[in-house]
Amino acid sequence: MVTTAIILAGGLGTRLKKVVQDQPKPMALIRGRPFLEYQIDFWISQGVTKFILSVGYLKQTIIDHFGDSYHTASINYFVEDEPLGTGGALLFAAQGLTETFLVLNGDTFFEVNLNNLIAFHKKQQAELTLSLFKSNQLGRYMEVDLADDGKILSLQSGGNKLTLLANGGVYLVNPSALKRLNDKLYIKSSLENDLLPKFISLGSGLYGLESTGKFIDIGVPEDYYRAQKILKD
Repeated sequence: MVTTAIILAGGLGTRLKKVVQDQPKPMALIRGRPFLEYQIDFWISQGVTKFILSVGYLKQTIIDHFGDSYHTASINYFVEDEPLGTGGALLFAAQGLTETFLVLNGDTFFEVNLNNLIAFHKKQQAELTLSLFKSNQLGRYMEVDLADDGKILSLQSGGNKLTLLANGGVYLVNPSALKRLNDKLYIKSSLENDLLPKFISLGSGLYGLESTGKFIDIGVPEDYYRAQKILKD
């Protein structure tokens, strides 16, 4: 059972500032509720009982809203005094974790069945598993090339295929995976562009599993507006 999730919620959200002002991106209102509530509600329904929020930009808005608990889950915070990027924030927030955990992007909602993800992760003896979705948005998402058994062979930012398997921002991670990277804490890095390619270069157990659940990335205004229709109580 996986009961802990890290949410990377410290980004600046520059592309969304035109429509969401004076709010961190994960707190953008969807049908009158912060986007982050929808995400946390979903993962509580999947069995998560502890959330670690990596926060930075306008962090107090998130901390004041959620406090140290939300519904049945506890919430802890790791504060980025300086922007660490998704990679640096993950390494920072994962300190001390000894059991397999989830990593979630704070600006994406992906309806992934956690039990299926865990079963695949264990079957393949993976160290790190990405949840993938089919996308036809040319150049927007990181394209993932898979072997027949789901092992990730390569990652390409701004893929050029008409339909591609893309990284959906839901990761299942063994603590050993981050230790093998041997990256220094408090150094800014990108999970997608720095840590994952390095993991592949080590010949490590990086796998991907396609999910067909609902996916929405509110990083750009048009998809923020689309989220109003996709996400419902």
